[in-house]
Order: sequence, then C-alpha cells, then structure tokens
Amino acid sequence: MKQQRPATARAVTDGMKLHRHSVQRSDRVRTIITLRPGTRARFSTNRFHDTWHVLSDDHGAQLLARLLWGLSYQARPGTVVLIDRSFLTPNPFDADPADPIVIVPGWCTKFDDHAARHMQSRLPLRQPDGTVRWHTFGLDRALEPEASESYWDRRRFRKDKGRISRRSGLLVLTPHTPDEARDWALQAAGLDPSGGWGSDYTYLGDWDYGYEGEVQIFRRFRQMVSVASTARAQVLDGPNPPTDPDALRPAVWHRAEHVRGDAHLRVRESGSGGYQLGEAAAAKLAHADVSNLEDLATVGPAEAYRRMRAAGVPGLDREMLWAMEGALTYRDRRNVSAARRKELLAELGDEPPRPPATRRAGRGPAQSGPYRRDQRVGRRA
Repeated sequence: MKQQRPATARAVTDGMKLHRHSVQRSDRVRTIITLRPGTRARFSTNRFHDTWHVLSDDHGAQLLARLLWGLSYQARPGTVVLIDRSFLTPNPFDADPADPIVIVPGWCTKFDDHAARHMQSRLPLRQPDGTVRWHTFGLDRALEPEASESYWDRRRFRKDKGRISRRSGLLVLTPHTPDEARDWALQAAGLDPSGGWGSDYTYLGDWDYGYEGEVQIFRRFRQMVSVASTARAQVLDGPNPPTDPDALRPAVWHRAEHVRGDAHLRVRESGSGGYQLGEAAAAKLAHADVSNLEDLATVGPAEAYRRMRAAGVPGLDREMLWAMEGALTYRDRRNVSAARRKELLAELGDEPPRPPATRRAGRGPAQSGPYRRDQRVGRRA
C-alpha cells in the first residue's frame, strides 16, 4: 500500500487525504473513512471516573477536530470515520490496550450493536477502495479569536444530546447534530497542553451527574505511553504479577514512577495507618533526619531540602522542594503558588557553588551532557 510523504503525514489541513472503504452486506454503514498509512497522529482510549476518554497529543487533537468538522457536512447516510488499530497506542497511564474509535454522524446514520459487531468483525481494514479529500471549510476561520467568541456566544444555550459509548469493543462518538459535531471539533482544536500540568481536556456530551466522554491531550503523550508500557512489562515480568486488571493498573502506576525517576516526589501517600511518607521519599528524607510527616512539618520543607543537599543526596532538585510543601498543605506540587515558591527559595538561600568540571589529559573540554530543549513533564490524574 502506498505510503504518504513525510510532510503529508504530518500535515493536518483542509483537504487532507483519507482512505475510503466500501462496506458490503450492511444496512447501517456503507462507507468507512480511515486515516492513511504513515499518518503521524496516535490515539488511545480508557475509562476513568465513569467517563470514556479519547487520549492523544496536540497533533492528535487537531486531526480529531478536522475529522469532526468535515463529518459535520456529511449528508449521505451510512458514512462513518474510523480510527483503526494501526493508529492506536496503549493508554499512557497503565498501558491498557485501546479501542478503535468510530465517529458517527447521528443525524443521518444509525450505528447500533449490530453495526458495531459487523464493523468489528472486519477489522483491521485492508485495501481501501479509494482516496477522498477531507474538506474542513470554515474551521480555520472559526478558530480565530473574534470568530470563536462570536461562535460560542451563538451556541451559549445549546443542549448537547451527543452520546459516547462502547459497543462491541469500539469507542463510538456520536454527535447528535451537525452543529454539535462542529462544537466538538472546536473544543478539540482549542486544547492547549502547554500549561504547568502539561495537559488539557474538554468534555463531550451533556452533563448528567457526569459526562459520558472527554478528549484529553498531553504534551508528552508518546513519552508517557513509553513509560507506561515499560512499567507494565516490568510488573508482568516480576514475581507473582497481578492477574486482576483492577490490581494490575495500580501496580503499573506505581512502577511507572520508578521508570520515570520521580517516585521520590510522592512525599505523602495513604497507608494502612493513615498518611505516611512515600517509600522513595522516605529514603531521601532519612538523610535529613526526617522519618515521618510530623518530622517534616517540624523541620519544614526548606530546612529538609537544605539538609539533603548538604548530604549530597542524588537526584535532588526543586521539584522535591515543591513536593514537600505540597505534602504538608494537601496539594499537588504543581499547585504550589509562585509566591509560596519564592518564599521557599528565600528560606533555602543560595545554592552552594558546584565544583569545577575536571579535564583528563589528552581529552577535550569536559561536557555537561547533550542539551535538550524540552524537559517538561505533566500529567492530569
């Protein structure tokens, strides 16, 4: 099958090329639109807090927006969009496998359990019957600040009726009207994971003591998938691995902290006798004569950090300082305010000078290591 050119695979623009598959012997779905091989975007799915999630990065969100916007102008019954298995990854939390994603225009196409079973039996789809140009006229204009404000002002009193459900192993997104499909498109396109948490999200569907669906994106989506996959493999390769998925997932979450190297940032955790120091944090804080949360409260985050720094504790950085403050104030370290961080740094005082780099005879200047532009991480629980 012909592969896309690299530049085309990365492009998410009006008129992008998609594949068309004709479906025989089905009274529900007649045409399935899929991504072309070489498409860069990757997606995952999971269910958390009774909500179905579509997970990706910023690039995936822009592609999802194009798919929804273009489908909103679909008037021919029986056409759906499928994000098939080759564009799916394990989810970035515990590496559970993802479900194929189907986008159904609810205003003109019925997609029931029979249609879902029929589609699932055909997956993965093979040779397409042709290529289509997917037009998204008006999306770029609608994303401009003034036009976006006007659009949402007109849609302020809308009543969402779209559904997000799982049918026969498929995650099905069904906007009820063309306007709702465009709403979902603009919501996805407007996501921005550049904030301090490194993620952003938007809900899909109507509120009914919770939302049925959510699109969530992460700045470091692929790295998170890699970490979760490594952690899951290590748990399953270890002694007595959990067989119950509800026990396996927390084990993977815990192991992932060690794979990332940030297990010590879990300063406070719940134990059988109440809250206590996390195991990795306790190992570092032992160098500061801190053995429990009460000791940490007495000593204070700045003094505990100063003691660990003086003891030469490896892997120590300011994230540990924010984590200790968060543990004492019952908040995530990323929610410690800028003002409080400034106070903690003032209490901490200046960093001691580092010893100069040494040179070996016959070698060039000592190097501090390769420079990486993006060291940011983020995750929303």
